[in-house]
Amino acid sequence: MLEKAVRGSEIRGPIPLKFIEEARERIKGKVLRTPLVRLNVDGPADIFLKLENLQPTGSFKVRGASNAIALAGPDARKRGVYTCSAGNMAQALAWQARQNKIPCTVIVPDNAPETKLEAIRRFGAKIIQASFDEVWKVVVTHRYPPLDGSVFVHPFADIRMMAGNGTAGLEVLEDLPDAESVVIPFGGGGLSVGIASAIRAKSPQTRIYAVEPETAAPLSASFAAGSAQEINRTPSFVDGIGGKSVLPEMWERARTLLLPLVVSLSEIAAAIKLLIERNRIVAEGAGAASVAAATTGRAGSGKIVCIVSGGNIDSSKLVKILAGGIP
Repeated sequence: MLEKAVRGSEIRGPIPLKFIEEARERIKGKVLRTPLVRLNVDGPADIFLKLENLQPTGSFKVRGASNAIALAGPDARKRGVYTCSAGNMAQALAWQARQNKIPCTVIVPDNAPETKLEAIRRFGAKIIQASFDEVWKVVVTHRYPPLDGSVFVHPFADIRMMAGNGTAGLEVLEDLPDAESVVIPFGGGGLSVGIASAIRAKSPQTRIYAVEPETAAPLSASFAAGSAQEINRTPSFVDGIGGKSVLPEMWERARTLLLPLVVSLSEIAAAIKLLIERNRIVAEGAGAASVAAATTGRAGSGKIVCIVSGGNIDSSKLVKILAGGIP
């Protein structure tokens, strides 16, 4: 059934728990079961960190990419695969494609961090750089005509990706069954919808927050308007989240599962610095956004789990943040 619902056109709303549990068995041994650790700060909330930055490619994307490649079958080996990404999905698909000896091409924004580009090259994928608008067009249309002969794996609006990402939610509840809130970075929605689907199926009372940077918060705008919105996006050092719009197919899922939060760039930078100083954890901007929301009180009190989605940040940006600046 999952193979026939790659874009989710046959399934609306949450990802079925069965798909997520099947994905967990499918990717076992291919990804890390990441730890859940307490953030070493005092405050009104008891904050825990789900460390997806420890995955083989430095982000949660290996979960979905591993599931997608496993389900793509022999067709992918013959035709190759491709995706579009600011870097983390590109790395994850390239890494998994190399494991399976599948040709891989990635379309990345021309301002993608060098740290992520170096990793993509290391994993042997071909890189096509384009403007952010050109890359976003691929996101919206699910297609890049020059690569029509290859198998496209959407970076987030793909049910295989969301089911794989949702496996992190199963782990959260196993490690902290009484979690009151889970805070997840929101870029396109693949991580937040996947995790929220798993947690809501098993713990309906748990609040699921999706956090965006102030410079690009289309989910918050969509909730305010009651429909999927496109916004004016300002580029920033937070490159792993913050798109131009919420895709209509993702809005239909997100609106029933998520609560939107917005944090500032200075709050995200402060969270990156805090994670290093208190827990010796390196997070990229997107990965620290959840921590920024929790430590500023936006996610409430009680037991809060922050998904640290990735740790791929350029050294120069990290140095500036540690010195108290904003890249």
